[in-house]
Amino acid sequence: MTIEEEFRRFKQIREELKLTQATFAEELGIGATTADIERGRTRIPGYAVKELLKKYHINPLWLFGESGQKYLRAEEVSMSPKVITVNSEGKENIVMVNAKAAAGYPLNIGDTQWFESLPAFSIPLPEYRNASFRGFQVDGESMLPVLHSGEWIVGRAVDDWDNLSASRMYVVVTADSILVKKIHKDSGSTYISLISINPEYSPIRIDRSEIRELWQVNSKLSFDLEADFQNVSLYSLQQEMKELKEEVRRIVK
Repeated sequence: MTIEEEFRRFKQIREELKLTQATFAEELGIGATTADIERGRTRIPGYAVKELLKKYHINPLWLFGESGQKYLRAEEVSMSPKVITVNSEGKENIVMVNAKAAAGYPLNIGDTQWFESLPAFSIPLPEYRNASFRGFQVDGESMLPVLHSGEWIVGRAVDDWDNLSASRMYVVVTADSILVKKIHKDSGSTYISLISINPEYSPIRIDRSEIRELWQVNSKLSFDLEADFQNVSLYSLQQEMKELKEEVRRIVK
């Protein structure tokens, strides 16, 4: 492969990741911009090749034209529940994880006794059959106006990464936290963005190998429907006022 092809592949990676030359340079730790590399003026430094492999799973041999395999991936990490509990009839329970218990969930993710200490119940409806389900208490305001802090949601265990939907909400369990977010999969890498509905919260970018369990939110337990409607209306009004203020600022400038 020619040196020009090497630089072209380097530029291709950046464009697939939808990063600017400056941002890509920062990601790889190679100065202010990748322009000189993409123009063929500078060779790709070894530490940049290492970062491409570490962060984006780019095969160095592919980069230098010695392999047709673009990505090198570790074995897929299982996102299935590490522990399930059953009732006296041998049927699987829906374990309920409140906000306090959520703090210890990642640490105890494989501890059967810990899970058996949590409250559990079952729902005799067809929508809750043939899969594992778990209840989580919402903590925080990142998913307003759909989910409010203190409410309960029920999630269905996910084990097929390829069938994730950008329109659905998920409970994402990592090594140190439990988050309720929408998921955007980055094209060409194993990185994902965790998206909040509330625009006040910025996306969180992680490698999917950091996910220990994944649950697709399929229902919400609501106990105050009137308050739900009032909160949605109030939230909408607040957003409209914010947009109006921003528009006034632009006009004044």
